[in-house]
Amino acid sequence: MSDALVILLHGVGASGASLAPLGRLWSDSLPGVAFAAPDGAYPFDMGGAGRQWFSVAGVTPDNRAERIVGARAALDEVLGGLIAAHDLADRLERVALVGFSQGTIMALDAVVSGRWPVGAVVGFSGRLASPEPWTPSETPVLLVHGDADPVIPIAEGQAAAAALSEAGATVEWAAIPGGRHELHPAGAATAGRFLARRLNTTPR
Repeated sequence: MSDALVILLHGVGASGASLAPLGRLWSDSLPGVAFAAPDGAYPFDMGGAGRQWFSVAGVTPDNRAERIVGARAALDEVLGGLIAAHDLADRLERVALVGFSQGTIMALDAVVSGRWPVGAVVGFSGRLASPEPWTPSETPVLLVHGDADPVIPIAEGQAAAAALSEAGATVEWAAIPGGRHELHPAGAATAGRFLARRLNTTPR
């Protein structure tokens, strides 16, 4: 049984292994916390060995929400299995979701849909694209976004922060000067401190 669990959700075309280094980076500041970096539920459908949570082939602002909804069942199976394996099904406040890009989209959807009222969410370089209505949530959220992101512009992160605040979430925002679509070291450090506070851990 773990004291807490951080689940890392990767971006489209990547794999769980791409985010696993975050667990090693944060291990000292999150003692007693387990880390899981699952692969996306589906093979990346645009080539290569990567995975995805939903297809971005032909994705538009009009059809993105439908794809997110279609991906919920598979994500829930992944999350439910990991949470149960760590004996935290009745202690979701001890679970944090950390996403990058498409992983952020799915992590935020898990909260605003009301399915997973976890203890914290960190979203790197993402957007809030879930269909309304949103379920009010008090889950603390940290959004980290580079101001030079050419893939998902920082305006998407800013809009997500505003919408989440209106929905009742406690939102923290970190803009990374010159940051692109990446896990910037400054953003990773900020996220580690946020998780330590929200999961009430004491650094070793």
